[in-house]
Amino acid sequence: MRNTNNSGCLTAIVSSFSRIMLLMYWIARPVQMNAAFNTFILPCLGFLFLPITTMVYVWLLQGVGNSIQGLDWLWLILAVVMDLATIGGAGYANRNRLPAGVPGATTPPPSQPPSSTPGSN
Repeated sequence: MRNTNNSGCLTAIVSSFSRIMLLMYWIARPVQMNAAFNTFILPCLGFLFLPITTMVYVWLLQGVGNSIQGLDWLWLILAVVMDLATIGGAGYANRNRLPAGVPGATTPPPSQPPSSTPGSN
């Protein structure tokens, strides 16, 4: 029996929740985002690859001294672990969508028939 996913848009909203929250935070508090990053590239890369880590980093830099110290590193490491778990979970959930023969696919590649060379009979 084949499993189907009939949840529609709910899956897209839940899976992109951290990116939506980071975007809303960026729109609501652009001064904090600009204070945390000197360039536009780093927050954009954070939005694409590590959104939870980017958001936690911005929250942590708003404290006294604008530097990460002490238990702030714990929160930042937990955010990185959450981002990596999200990426790994998505890869694990979609592993059956990979074509056969690709590393990580759940179905083995189709067997090739033995090639016949002329004159080998």
